[in-house]
Amino acid sequence: MNFPSRIVCLTEETAEILYDLGAEDLIVGISGYTVRPKRARKEKPKVSAFITAKIDKILDLKPDLVLGFSDLQSEICSTLIKEGVNVLCFNQRSISEILNVIEFIGRIVNLQEKTEKYLKDINSNLDNIRLSSKNLKNNPKVFFEEWDDPIITGIKWVSELIEIAGGIDVFKYHSSKPNAKDRIIKNSDQVVNANPDIIFASWCGKKLNKDKIIKRNNWHKINAVKNNDIYEIKSPLILQPGPAALTDGVNEIHTIIKNWNSN
Repeated sequence: MNFPSRIVCLTEETAEILYDLGAEDLIVGISGYTVRPKRARKEKPKVSAFITAKIDKILDLKPDLVLGFSDLQSEICSTLIKEGVNVLCFNQRSISEILNVIEFIGRIVNLQEKTEKYLKDINSNLDNIRLSSKNLKNNPKVFFEEWDDPIITGIKWVSELIEIAGGIDVFKYHSSKPNAKDRIIKNSDQVVNANPDIIFASWCGKKLNKDKIIKRNNWHKINAVKNNDIYEIKSPLILQPGPAALTDGVNEIHTIIKNWNSN
């Protein structure tokens, strides 16, 4: 069997997975948003944003496989398929689906043993956090803000990680909706009424503006605002459905929740 040897990664998480597996030599192109690992930006040509891509540049690289993510990249994938390129587009939205994608990619590049150990390490980290969370005196109510205007709450894997880290997602019922437009908080008083103890913000690469949150109508009544428990989680750590979220991302959330408990 011939395995792919010239892979283009249209999003960050697939590039990170291949680097972590020691398969970076197989990558010939990456997303311009890739920051993990840092050296990828220096080593690989950047061929895509998120919903746009340099099709001609990708074709010039002669990939034997392109890895994409979700319906948001469907037009890119469709164009490449019409050009005769092999395209694999994932649609992972939960922790279990992220783990499945990692396993799938490991099989694609014939690195099953390395992938098995890699997954074992990731699951061990999650188990350690679960165990630590059981020892928390209190489980804070948490609001995760994925975008600020309109206000959009977190997707499923984010909600799941908040709960593993010891928090209670106040909008958990929205998290199973895959499309961001379906997770819009139409009335900001919904957040006021939920009264979260902690607010996490990760505005898809845009820097957090705490004043904007604090000055929203009636938000001064929220415990998180009263106590200045408003924290930015960098988007590459939590909004990419890959290893970063299941390691550094959840670790950061858990550390903040532990510190909140000690106050």
